[in-house]
Amino acid sequence: MSITVLDGGLFTTVQDAGRTSQQASGFGVSGVMDPWMFRLANLLVNNSTDAAVLEITSVGPTLQFNQDCIVALTGATGIATLDGQPFQFYQARLILSGQQLAIKQLINGTRSYLAVVGGFQVPMVMGSRATSTRYRLGGFRGRALQTGDVLPVVRHAAYVPNYGSRHLPSTTYSQTQVSIRVTPGPQFDQFDQQTQRVFAKMTFTISDAADRMGYRLSGAPLKVAQTGNLLSEGTFFGGIQVPQDGAPIILLADRQTTGGYPVIAVIASVDLPLIAQARPGMTVNFKLISITAAQQLLKAQQEKLADLERQVQQLSERDLSPRLAATRIARLFK
Repeated sequence: MSITVLDGGLFTTVQDAGRTSQQASGFGVSGVMDPWMFRLANLLVNNSTDAAVLEITSVGPTLQFNQDCIVALTGATGIATLDGQPFQFYQARLILSGQQLAIKQLINGTRSYLAVVGGFQVPMVMGSRATSTRYRLGGFRGRALQTGDVLPVVRHAAYVPNYGSRHLPSTTYSQTQVSIRVTPGPQFDQFDQQTQRVFAKMTFTISDAADRMGYRLSGAPLKVAQTGNLLSEGTFFGGIQVPQDGAPIILLADRQTTGGYPVIAVIASVDLPLIAQARPGMTVNFKLISITAAQQLLKAQQEKLADLERQVQQLSERDLSPRLAATRIARLFK
């Protein structure tokens, strides 16, 4: 069965955790920008942690469901309606065949994630369903969604018992500034101490040159110590490169596979969701922490996810929720 795209929105793509084993072959990872919200969306509909979702940027799509489907929407919140009625974020919901979900402007944050039971069933390409518009592969025809596209979903998706009880508290994002924890990058020591101090104290602004490949930051340029050729090396999500003009670039999900600019710092994994939800015009400052501290933060985040999984499971076991047939009957009497 399927979901028909009535309006693709600003930039909506199918994403999962990305093709993490293909960089050596020259193919980028792609995948979700906000791995935390990706996992929460799948948690709410009882999917595997890496099931493919829709990543929605700033203005979302309008979708017509051609079968009954349980869905959840996490990440940036905003205006969303189901057949014209308000649709709640961070809550597993049943959408009936023929109903239309319209995800309009996102207000609190930049990216939302729509999960459906069983995940979106676009073809696997090199071990992933993630869209790479740079290489025009994966996802739905290697591009963002357009009006008229028909997305395949599981024909006989598993029913999620007590789905109405599966909910999580929403997350609030700053709309003006964000503070990001970073560890020293591979070339941190190639920058003089003055530049290191400036980097840690300066407030940067996310420029309009910001997309899934990376965010270019504006502000007083950093002094680049090494002016000779730097051997290209593999890139990584959250690396902060400093090109010769001194304007840092944060490398993100659709980054190139290799780079030749010095990397002054790397965003701690726990804070990648914060930068993913930031937008042009917001200010950014960085706080240097140790690799050990970053690892401890990531471990705490993983423990929090495990706690949320237990909470959601306990809620669904404790509460009652209408079954599919009962919901259809209730709709007939409206």
